[in-house]
Amino acid sequence: MNNKRAILHLDLDTFFVSCERLIDSRLIGKPILVGGTGDRGVVSAASYETRLFGVHSGMPMKMARQLCPEAILIKGNAGTYTKYSKQVTEILKEKVPILEKASVDEFYADLTGMDKFFGCYKFASELRQRVISKTGLPISFGLSINKTVSKVATGEAKPNNQIKIDEGYEKPFLAPLSIKKIPQVGDKTYQTFCNLGIKRVRKVQEMPVEMMESVFGKNGRSIWKKANGIDHTALVEFHERKSISSERTYGRDTTDMNQLKTSIKAMAENLAFQLRNGEKLTSCVAVKIRYSDFNTYTKQCKIPYTAADHILIPKIEELFNTLYNRRLRIRLVGVKFSDLVPGRYQIGLFEDVKKTVNLYKAMDDLRQRYGARSVMRASTFGAKTIGGVTNPFNGEPPIVLAHRTA
Repeated sequence: MNNKRAILHLDLDTFFVSCERLIDSRLIGKPILVGGTGDRGVVSAASYETRLFGVHSGMPMKMARQLCPEAILIKGNAGTYTKYSKQVTEILKEKVPILEKASVDEFYADLTGMDKFFGCYKFASELRQRVISKTGLPISFGLSINKTVSKVATGEAKPNNQIKIDEGYEKPFLAPLSIKKIPQVGDKTYQTFCNLGIKRVRKVQEMPVEMMESVFGKNGRSIWKKANGIDHTALVEFHERKSISSERTYGRDTTDMNQLKTSIKAMAENLAFQLRNGEKLTSCVAVKIRYSDFNTYTKQCKIPYTAADHILIPKIEELFNTLYNRRLRIRLVGVKFSDLVPGRYQIGLFEDVKKTVNLYKAMDDLRQRYGARSVMRASTFGAKTIGGVTNPFNGEPPIVLAHRTA
C-alpha cells in the first residue's frame, strides 16, 4: 500500500521586517535593516528592497550600510517578534494534526492522509490565508512528500506565495537549482563544491553516492539523498511545555548569599550551554527555593526567546532576589528553563554583540571537547556541584572566564 506523504513547510517572509511594518505602516516598501545599529552590529533581517543591493542576514551592519546607505535601521525587539511567533503557532496548532516548530518563523506540518477528506493543497492554501488575515504577516509555503523538498520549494515560492511539488517530480524540481539551496550545504561545503566545479543540484544527482562520501565524509550521503529529493525524516511534534532544569541540595543548610548566588548562576550558565548545544531557545525562566523547614517556593517570568548567558543569568539572579524573602536557611535551590523551541542565538543579535556571539562559540567548542564545566565565568567558579554532579576536572583546573559579555 502506498502511504503518500504530504509535508507542508511554512516560513514567515522577512519575519522581523514584517513585524516592524505591522507596527509602523510607513515602513512598507522601504529598505529596512533589523539588527545591531552600531558598526560592530550584525544584520538579523533585511527587507527584499535591501537585498537588491546584495545585503543579506548575518552580514556585518557596517557593510550592509555601505551597500545600501538609504536603508532604515531598526534595532529590533525580540519580545515583539516572540509575541507574533506565538500567534502564528496557535493558529497552526489549532488546524493541523502534527506541527513542528523549526524556529520562531518556520514550521512543518504533516498533512498525510488529509487528501481522503479534502485536498492537501487546498487545505494548505486556506491555512496560509488564515495566518495572513489573522496576523497581517506575509507567509509562504512549499508542499511535497518530504521536509527537504518542501523547504526548498518554500524558498522558491517567496515572497508571499506558495508551491506544490507533485510526487515523482522532486528531482526535476531540484535539478536546476543552486546546490547552496539544499539544506545542510553551508558556505564551507558550497565552496568545496565550487572547487570541484559543481554549482547545480543536477551535477550532484548524477554523481555516485560513494564519490560524495569520499569528499564529504558521512555528510556526503545525506547531501546526495537530499539533492535527489530523498528524505524520510519524521516531524518532531511541537510541545509548548518542554523544559530543562537543574537543582542543588546542600549538605548543610545555608544562608551564605555568595554561595547561593554562585550556585544559581552556575546552573543558569550550564543550562544555557545545553540550550545552545541542542539548538534550543527558552522564553520562560524559573527559580526554586526549598527552605530548611521543607517549604518550597518557585517564581518564574516570561522573556523573549534566547539562549544567551548574559541575558539569562541576570534574570535568574533577579528572580532569586525577589523570591528569597523569608531569611531562613536554604536546603535546595534550582533553575528551570521552559517553553523551549528549536532555534539558534541569532534572534538575540539586536545589540552590537558579534564579539559576544563569537565568544559563546569559542566557549561552547571548549565545553564540547573538554566537558561542560571546563570553561566558566569567574562569578560561577566556586560552584562545586551542578545538578548533583561534581565538577569533572580530574585534577585539572577549569578555564575561568572574566570577560564581560553584557
